Amino acid sequence: MLTYNMNSKNMKVNICLILLVTTLFGHTVSAQPNQKSRVVILSDIEAEPDDLESFVRLLLYSNVIDLKGLVATTSVWKKTSVAPESIKKIVRAYGKVQPNLIKHEPGFPKVETLLGLVKQGLPKYGMLGVGDGQDSEGSEWIIKVLEEKDERPLWVSVWGGVNTLAQALDKIKKTRTEAEAKKLIAKLRVYTISDQDDSGIWIRNNFPDLFYIVNPGDNYGTATWSAINTFVKGINNEKISNSWIAQNIQQGHGALGAVYPDVAWGMEGDTPSYLGLIPNGLNAPEHPEWGGWGGRYELYKPDFSKEKKGNSGVPFETETRPIWASATDSYTPYLPSEYGRAVKKDTATFTSNKASLWRWRDDFQNDFAARMDWCVKPYAEANHPPVPVLDHAEEFTVKSGQGFALDADSSTDPDGDNLSFLWFYYPEASTYKKPINMGAENVHGVYVTAPQVDKQETLHFILKLTDKGTPALSRYKRVIVKVLPK
Repeated sequence: MLTYNMNSKNMKVNICLILLVTTLFGHTVSAQPNQKSRVVILSDIEAEPDDLESFVRLLLYSNVIDLKGLVATTSVWKKTSVAPESIKKIVRAYGKVQPNLIKHEPGFPKVETLLGLVKQGLPKYGMLGVGDGQDSEGSEWIIKVLEEKDERPLWVSVWGGVNTLAQALDKIKKTRTEAEAKKLIAKLRVYTISDQDDSGIWIRNNFPDLFYIVNPGDNYGTATWSAINTFVKGINNEKISNSWIAQNIQQGHGALGAVYPDVAWGMEGDTPSYLGLIPNGLNAPEHPEWGGWGGRYELYKPDFSKEKKGNSGVPFETETRPIWASATDSYTPYLPSEYGRAVKKDTATFTSNKASLWRWRDDFQNDFAARMDWCVKPYAEANHPPVPVLDHAEEFTVKSGQGFALDADSSTDPDGDNLSFLWFYYPEASTYKKPINMGAENVHGVYVTAPQVDKQETLHFILKLTDKGTPALSRYKRVIVKVLPK
């Protein structure tokens, strides 16, 4: 076995030989397609401040997410009115900082383009706004975007009630041929922040093939998305504190920070619906079971019959088909160490569905803060994410007991910052659930011996590359290794 010695002059030669062997068994296939996700937002904005907060963050990623609609809707918390003007207020604030944002990354849309995407659903609650004669500007817009000649999936990110989408689906079913409807529905991807009206369960029951991510019901405290603002005992929760938000988001960050409201109920409860669409090397939108910034979800028919019901009045009905719902992660944080190895594992392990999201929370909060800096700072005074580069394929195949190297020595940073590497095995995203030893995980290259298996297994390794800028920013690479029995 090769011993990984960072002082060895032959290390790179050995890695190259290992990679050559690996390539003989493998193929170069990207685990993360490099394309923008198309997204329509449905928001019960003004039901409480968190939608306004989520819009501020969303617009900072409008150069890497292809926004196709910003639709004001109702919900169980706002049943008889919609507030498109509040979306426009956030967009206009974005327009004041857009000229500075494009100094940092290209592709930020003009304010006029985004204002043209603001639409509204009917000011009716739930199924009262679904059926013949219930079309709205918002439901018609969803159909229009869905019928565009674009083969990319269309994500519908739902922050409140979902009846505007329900109306679009109802009209498609009634006015298109069965084949046309099937093709359109196959392009849809839906992530709803729990159930906030009675049309969510109607959609799931009537469109059983529709890709749908949700924690059913209205018991928000148990939902994966709530981890974005949950205080977790035993970790540092500073980056969700009101003082952190004031310093890094609200104050001194231009017009967009100035319209970010104080937290009333929970910070940005809707943001997880699009966090998983941000291209960061970790997120894989078509694979919720792989995990990412928005949490991890598995496809099954959940039984929530014993779960406590919330107090919204939304029907809590039995699920009739599999949906993408909560999945459990076991997460042991890495902590900085003052002497010796720069990081070490914590003594505490956290196991829950929420751990699948908040394990990344410091990373995406730092990313948010950096982009807020882009609103006001020149390029040279702000931080920008590092660029991880693998020295091998993102997917390859090996046999039981075979050794292989994972290396990202070619990674760079646009600001010239020093880089920290952290490799870890993600068993929940893998079919092989036992631990895998990688030695010192915080080096650019690690050596792994494939486990002995009696059937094909899939291993997910994650590289977290972090710069030492302020705030520290992270990007990732996911390496998927298939292991074949001998």
